[in-house]
Amino acid sequence: MRRRTLLTAGAAVASASVAGAWAYAAGRTGVAPLAVPSVPPGRERCELRYSKARGATVDFYTAVPAGHGDGAGLPVCLVLHGGSKRPADFAQLGLGRFLTDAVNRGAPPFVLAGATGDRLSWQPNGTDDPQRMVHEELPAWCAARGYDTGRLAAWGWSMGGYGSLLLAEAFPQFVRAVAAFSPSVVPGDAVFQATGRLTGTPVGLWCGRDDPLYANVRALRRALPALPEVEAFGPGKHNFGYWSTLLPAAFTFLGTRLTSPAPTPR
Repeated sequence: MRRRTLLTAGAAVASASVAGAWAYAAGRTGVAPLAVPSVPPGRERCELRYSKARGATVDFYTAVPAGHGDGAGLPVCLVLHGGSKRPADFAQLGLGRFLTDAVNRGAPPFVLAGATGDRLSWQPNGTDDPQRMVHEELPAWCAARGYDTGRLAAWGWSMGGYGSLLLAEAFPQFVRAVAAFSPSVVPGDAVFQATGRLTGTPVGLWCGRDDPLYANVRALRRALPALPEVEAFGPGKHNFGYWSTLLPAAFTFLGTRLTSPAPTPR
């Protein structure tokens, strides 16, 4: 399946009768249930910022785990969204609650931060450069809030999984780890062409067996310079019902890597 076709597939959102649960499915008639953890989010904000790299005003989202105040001094996980959601949707997705829950369960604390990349696969398109926004502007916006931008990781799903891997390849050791949920990769694309640049960067890789991208993601696994540090390829589709089940392992992986000593530069 072509990445563009998958990313522009329709999405359905429905309310659930159980408090704290909602449903999301991309490009399918069925709806996958997602239960958001019943814990409070910490400080969670979404505001508008002007991005020079994109030449546009974008959403700027941050979330701090509950109990960690304004997040000053915490490392940052850069969040690269998929084709159907934007940072303005992250609170509804429950990302702040998933973060608090992970920290409550023992993951080292960190901050989530994301900005709008639109449907450009996190690559330059003329004068619009969402990758440069993530590399240059997003860390600066985070530093202004007191977060520790000397310790960065990247995480994304679908198109954002592709973009997270591409970011780590474009700027080796810019991030201490990268986590990709069902990345929308195609053998021979830009991510495959530069996998060697991921040498020394811990990778987490996940994809459901019922995902149209499953074979492509398995091919990516074989092309990586080292096996993923964390991975799962069990039952699952291309939707947040599946991706939500991966968040505890992914956030623990990212938090651990963000608080580990930095790797020695190559």
